Amino acid sequence: MQALTVKAKIKKKANELGFFYCGFSTAEFLEEEAPKLESWLKNNNHGKMKYMENYFDKRLDPRLLVDDAKTVISLLFNYSTNEAPDEDSFFKISKYAYGVDYHFVVKERLKDLYSYVNEIIGDINGRFFVDSAPVMDRAWAKKSGLGWQGKNTNLIHPKEGSFFFIAELIIDYKIEPDGPIKDYCGNCTKCIDACPTDALFRPYEIDASRCISYLTIELKDELIPREFENKMDNWIFGCDICQDVCPWNKRTKNHDVIEFKPKPDLLGLTKNDWEDLDRETFNKIFKKSPVKRTGFKGLKRNISFLKNNRDR
Repeated sequence: MQALTVKAKIKKKANELGFFYCGFSTAEFLEEEAPKLESWLKNNNHGKMKYMENYFDKRLDPRLLVDDAKTVISLLFNYSTNEAPDEDSFFKISKYAYGVDYHFVVKERLKDLYSYVNEIIGDINGRFFVDSAPVMDRAWAKKSGLGWQGKNTNLIHPKEGSFFFIAELIIDYKIEPDGPIKDYCGNCTKCIDACPTDALFRPYEIDASRCISYLTIELKDELIPREFENKMDNWIFGCDICQDVCPWNKRTKNHDVIEFKPKPDLLGLTKNDWEDLDRETFNKIFKKSPVKRTGFKGLKRNISFLKNNRDR
């Protein structure tokens, strides 16, 4: 079976499984990204995410993750939605956390796609990932033509914006790669101008230790640093600011994934409900939710930080 036929079949199957775009790149050392990653870590832009220092070589070379890897298949999975909390909610969480944790949802579909690839090619060796391994997913998606890396460092697709998850299959079978596309950010700096914590300190670079997503999820300290008082824009889990202001996200289509639909209880929470949140309610509303990552204690810390800012 010719590789091009295999490629077309994989793209078709991926689409049937809910991935709206699929691209291919050659599994090789990421030469362009290596010095950038080294500099980013050296400048401590990863904050207290010490795990980012691990597996440096594996992050840059998929052949160290899959023996004799030849192809990286990158996939995009939509989570864009117009649904939003009631105005009385006050506190905000990122759109991707409205429903069931994407790790569960996307991984099941990846598993089915990997089985299908084995079916049409034969016995191959490979692995699949969705934000769960030392894989530079945006770099691979960029190489496979699924978008360009914007000034907010997110991957941007010319038709679908950036509200999507990136997943990949790494396999030991050679498939003709797709080429990258050009950068269409132009002179726009809306994402940089809108960032309230100056995490986007330079076009195409981010100081993650200043990012609201980092502060509300990754930072495990008992307190959020006081320098971020009145700069959190009421976010208690993640942040969508740099994506919300991006002109390319004006054209996105809403997802139709049942698992990502928010529970009515979530979007109906008022400011007082959030402030009075107890562990039992937290466990009920956020069962199988990405919000579990920050935990009840972390979420209460974030809420208290914003409440104290307001009361001062």
